[in-house]
Amino acid sequence: METEKAPGRIKILVIDDSNTIRRSAEMYLRQAGFDVILAEDGFDALAKISDHQPKVIFVDIMMPRLDGYQTCALIKQNPHLKATPVVMLSSKDGVFDRARGRLAGSDRYLTKPFTREALIETVQEYVKAAPATS
Repeated sequence: METEKAPGRIKILVIDDSNTIRRSAEMYLRQAGFDVILAEDGFDALAKISDHQPKVIFVDIMMPRLDGYQTCALIKQNPHLKATPVVMLSSKDGVFDRARGRLAGSDRYLTKPFTREALIETVQEYVKAAPATS
């Protein structure tokens, strides 16, 4: 059933180097009816973004090779992607971390461990605000 993609289903990208975090987010979001694309790091994500065009992107801050701040900045610099909401995920909840996320262009900041409700509410907030184009 997971190989079937219903037309019009909202795609969400989760970028995190932790398999546990990726799988938790995937499970929560799939149960809520979203299509989920997973990426292990920023480089992996950038390739998948153009292929899948997700409506919301969750990105971990602390990742090897290309961290969340760099990944977010690259997404926001692309004219075709800059309107896509990027939500930073981090176990750090300091003012500096949040400010750095904003400077990179993030739309929101979620602290790990996140709850199912926080993840789904965040997606719904941006999906309602987004135009219904696929």
